[in-house]
Amino acid sequence: MEEELEGVIEGRIHRWSFLIAVLVIGGLFSILSENVTVGPSWILLVIMLLLCVPLLLTIYLGQHVWTRILSLTMTGVLTLGLLSSVIFLVYSLFHHSASALVLFRDAFVLWSSNVVLFGIWYWEVDQGGPIRRHVNPMQTTDFLFPQSTTQGDLWATWKPSFIDYLFLAFNTSTAFSPTDTLVMSKRAKVLMITQASISLVIVAVLAARAINIIN
Repeated sequence: MEEELEGVIEGRIHRWSFLIAVLVIGGLFSILSENVTVGPSWILLVIMLLLCVPLLLTIYLGQHVWTRILSLTMTGVLTLGLLSSVIFLVYSLFHHSASALVLFRDAFVLWSSNVVLFGIWYWEVDQGGPIRRHVNPMQTTDFLFPQSTTQGDLWATWKPSFIDYLFLAFNTSTAFSPTDTLVMSKRAKVLMITQASISLVIVAVLAARAINIIN
């Protein structure tokens, strides 16, 4: 019982990482040019701020099911925003509707948002989310981190934190692979394919624009 309570408390603490991450993404979107966003560029930040209110309430009341539903809803909204902006970014490249400087800035912002967003996805999906992961660490894992396979007492109680999933997401966007972490589940593989594809499209847009400038 004490271990379960400790896991719930630790899961609540880690929710602050989620709140900071979604607000960072909303802030990044607010500096995008409006030719790559659906509606005003600040709309996602406002939506996140509004959804943070009921999310904080569910966290305070210990309503873990509603907390997870709201978290996944916020992550889904951000994902739709990212996908639509990447499509508009490609459109801007082929129709020359933005200057090179604006295009590079938007591409960098979207690439950064992609890293943070999928860090959230991995953190939220692995072993059913932060609460279940800390309450029942023996359930099936989606990602196998090297610390979990290390023998010895030093790593015996180690548990992944948000920064571990953010590092995984960064590797996926830069190396297009998980590097030191094994991807175990099908849903995790689908997420990584999606993230790597988005990153590849953004990098391709940057390369194409750079080639156009040189020529």
